[in-house]
Amino acid sequence: MIRKHVLNRPIKLLAVTFILSFVLGMMPASPDEGMYPLSEIDKVDLVKAGLKIDVKEVYNPSGVSLVDALVQLSGCTGSFISENGLIITNHHCAYGAIARSSTVENNLLENGFYAKTLQEEIPAQGYTARITESYHDISDIILGAIKNVTDPSERTKIIAQKSKELADDAANEKESIVAEVSEMFAGKSYLLFKYRIMRDVRLVYAPPQSIGNFGGETDNWIWPRHTGDFSILRAYVSPDGKAAQYSKDNIPFKPKKILKINPNGVEEGDFVFMLGYPGRTFRHRPSQFIKYQQEYLLPYISNLYSYAIQTMQDISTDDKALQLLFANRIKGLANTMKNYQGKLKGLKKINLIEQKQEEENELRRFINSDSQLKAKYGNLFEEIQNVFDKVYEITRADLWLRQINNFSPSLSLAAFILNYVEEIQKPDAERRTAFQEKNLKQTLAALESARQSYNQDFEESMLMKMFTDAISFKDYSRIAAVDYLLETDGNSDEETFQNFISNVVFTSKILQKDYFESLLKKKPEEIAAMQEPLFIFAAKIKLQNQAVTKENERNDGKLNKLYGDLVNVKTLWKKTNFIPDANSTLRLTYGYVKGYSPADAVYYEPFTSIEGVIEKGNIGGEDFAIPDKLRTLYDKKEFGKYISSKSKKLPVALLYNMDTTGGNSGSPILDAYGNIIGINFDRAFEATINDFAWNESYSRSIGVDIRYVLWVLDKFSGTQNLLKEIGLFPKDRSEIQ
Repeated sequence: MIRKHVLNRPIKLLAVTFILSFVLGMMPASPDEGMYPLSEIDKVDLVKAGLKIDVKEVYNPSGVSLVDALVQLSGCTGSFISENGLIITNHHCAYGAIARSSTVENNLLENGFYAKTLQEEIPAQGYTARITESYHDISDIILGAIKNVTDPSERTKIIAQKSKELADDAANEKESIVAEVSEMFAGKSYLLFKYRIMRDVRLVYAPPQSIGNFGGETDNWIWPRHTGDFSILRAYVSPDGKAAQYSKDNIPFKPKKILKINPNGVEEGDFVFMLGYPGRTFRHRPSQFIKYQQEYLLPYISNLYSYAIQTMQDISTDDKALQLLFANRIKGLANTMKNYQGKLKGLKKINLIEQKQEEENELRRFINSDSQLKAKYGNLFEEIQNVFDKVYEITRADLWLRQINNFSPSLSLAAFILNYVEEIQKPDAERRTAFQEKNLKQTLAALESARQSYNQDFEESMLMKMFTDAISFKDYSRIAAVDYLLETDGNSDEETFQNFISNVVFTSKILQKDYFESLLKKKPEEIAAMQEPLFIFAAKIKLQNQAVTKENERNDGKLNKLYGDLVNVKTLWKKTNFIPDANSTLRLTYGYVKGYSPADAVYYEPFTSIEGVIEKGNIGGEDFAIPDKLRTLYDKKEFGKYISSKSKKLPVALLYNMDTTGGNSGSPILDAYGNIIGINFDRAFEATINDFAWNESYSRSIGVDIRYVLWVLDKFSGTQNLLKEIGLFPKDRSEIQ
């Protein structure tokens, strides 16, 4: 039986699901660390921590509460701030929409954007917004489906198939409901989430990037920060209230709940909390997983992305149109690259592998001290090690295969054709998700977008880089397709690769729309009969990818069970409480506005001010360019009512010791009364390690202060219609409680 928990529907407390009871028993004694699932919010002593409203106002399963104002926004978080569907989020979360709508003649990235009327708002292409509607415990169903399954690959497939089946059954396109299964504890607990989706999202306001991206990559993941990282979007639905693609007939969405803004902000030491959709954390994983991150994934991706960024910058140096073409991709790659560099630094600094190994040695002693535990878990760590030995063998090939199509549109399109002509022969329900009829239009649109943004010089450089990298791979990580080129050409490695790129990749017609669409009508045997070299090469990549995928399925199946056993043992050993890793589901975290000391004799205060913007602007450089109007407003000291009553300065950004990760970008930072006092956008460099380990001494997150947001909207941009729609301004805090 599926037990249901609906956000706006009464539910008896006695109907506690397996996952709720399990997680309740794992609650942390300390309020410091934790991204709390919805089910745990009323079990955290938020009032003792500093909350000034009833916990039911934060989350109320029997009615409307703050969580109903939260939206998941294409990988970020946003929140409704008006009854007509206004969403506030980060500038970097809207960056793709801004960049795609920019031209050399009308550069929205550079100049900013402000729609004074609904008619002037522009589509945020590719963006969707969704609200958590309900969650169901399906642990018994998933675990029951694999109860007697011993084959690891089959276990992985069954979990995926059953999850897809349950999600498909729960979805209701007519009612704008989509569904996803989320694993809470690996191999132990699973929840089915339903989301109300909105497919028409429009850009309303974005500051110029000299405000919204001030500091650029120089300051990214760095404190002190002076970035006005915010933008405003609006969600639209069809006149009947259903999800619909962009149409001039659509109307603004009417949210059940909106968040109020506290224009007075907060000060050092104040209680704050956050609601949002944090991505993935891996704090319950063993030492071998940390080794995989530290020695394989993080350095490889950092190096590859660094090369790609430099290549795009070199190619576009004197070409404004290319700079716009590459802008969104550079920003995304650079954000990941610097994050991974921070993680690498943090992992080594705190010796997390060694810490995990020491903990595992203690767990071994605990297991061996009890005959029953030893009989059940005596080989746990040896089994984990054996699986990771297999993982390490194919990791370099796995990482390469995951990236090659991302950097070669030609190979990506060829791979799509090879998969499409096979998948289309199957009944719709048996196809892979991307090839099902309901998703195919969106899949093809993404391919078309990649085709339109194609740059031959970039593809050539990236293929040379990745082919050259592959030469160094050993044993089970050798790339068969690259070896095939080396075996059949006979020239030097560099000449072989250049010949393939020039004579095969660049001579293919795959990027021609008419030719590509003609291939969609062919059968697998017809594609094979063409004997086109690009498809031969892509087929070799596909074949190896299938083999690696099967090995990954075996390894994942084994680890799924072993991770569940690891949680069981740690629960018995610690006799204390912990909560599930973040998994892109709605969570709460809380803490205080607080500075920190990242190094000996260094202390960072928790607020920056407009003075810091001017100081950095005076240093100069592209990342620290300041709009003339901002400097004029500063010189005239036109700060209005937005200055801090304590510092007498205009705050720009703030620090707090809440527990955040990727996906929390755009999350509202809320005061003790549940009002917005900032928008989360980053972590300090030392806190990039949060995904693997959290520590109050160095884990700090960064947000743009709402007083700076309002000052930019009011004094810099003059967005009176938006400020009126948001409902500002009350005279003091008492009026917004």
